[in-house]
Amino acid sequence: MANRTPLYEAHVAAGAKIVDFAGWEMPINYGSQIEEHHQVRRDAGMFDVSHMRAVDVAGKDAQAYLRRLVANDVAKLTLPGKALYSCMLKEDGGVIDDLIIYFFTPERYRVVVNAGTADKDLAWMRAQAAGFAVTVGDRPELAMIAVQGPQARERFWTAFPVARAQTVLLQPFQAAEWDGWLVARTGYTGEDGFEITLPAADAIEVWDKLKAAGIAPIGLGARDTLRLEAGMNLYGQDMDESQNPLESGLTWTVDFKDAGRDFIGRKALEALKPTRQFLGLLLLDRGVLRAHQKVVTAKGDGETTSGSFAPTLDKSIALARVPVGVAIGDIVEVEVRDKRLKAKVVKPSFARNGKSLIQE
Repeated sequence: MANRTPLYEAHVAAGAKIVDFAGWEMPINYGSQIEEHHQVRRDAGMFDVSHMRAVDVAGKDAQAYLRRLVANDVAKLTLPGKALYSCMLKEDGGVIDDLIIYFFTPERYRVVVNAGTADKDLAWMRAQAAGFAVTVGDRPELAMIAVQGPQARERFWTAFPVARAQTVLLQPFQAAEWDGWLVARTGYTGEDGFEITLPAADAIEVWDKLKAAGIAPIGLGARDTLRLEAGMNLYGQDMDESQNPLESGLTWTVDFKDAGRDFIGRKALEALKPTRQFLGLLLLDRGVLRAHQKVVTAKGDGETTSGSFAPTLDKSIALARVPVGVAIGDIVEVEVRDKRLKAKVVKPSFARNGKSLIQE
């Protein structure tokens, strides 16, 4: 039997179409997926992301442990609540998962990992803790709700006025914690908003108050098109254990500055000479781009990793891994249903903050 979040009954009552997602029964949409997408770009929407896993890392060696565990450097985090995006790698540089780390003190952090990899991640994290004075604590009693869109913060404060003082000064990628809640100015849509971690027992009441404040429930279908337009990677499609971050558009998440920091996978990445790069594609012909379609370029063949119709652009887009040498502005061909369709190579960020970033 698939897992259910504390909000499952609320989704069913709202008429959501429920699908299996990484072993969880989750809402794919509540009606029109395109309308849900526009709701987030233009106003505010909320997502149940309680299937994701919160893991607390604590102890006197917490910082040293995380500096070894992930490719980005948590030593950069000095402001309480500040967050960092990183990949957790195998020794060969393959991506075990991408995750967010929140800093509270050098002895206390929170790590949020993906639902489909949570058990694997937790086992790996605990295995790598050997020799460090740390505890790696799973927090399954917590729920998570993401509130996203240009009006998301104001509507959140309408529902919970007491939270304004706690969160109004938060900068992007910063969180505040109080009364068992963690409210972070982070997201997976390319829009402003908050990701709220709270006790599961409070989830339905909070969901209902947010809905009453005019924040519409949004399914995972729109969440995927929103993150794709924003150029945000999806684990299992855009990277996985067979791919490295340097060829997945994630070089910015790898910190080599401290030569003495021997993070897992560092030697493999330092020895790597990338032959592929991660770029965006804007389809010029009629059709829809999907994952795992062949990309034909003058420099050799590549492959789309994620693709869909982009409601904000009213065009089809994709993320793709293509040979080094392919340049922004190049015209390539993508094999779609035994036809070669023309596409323009663009920066892999198509729309954010309510508007298109593509100049045609």
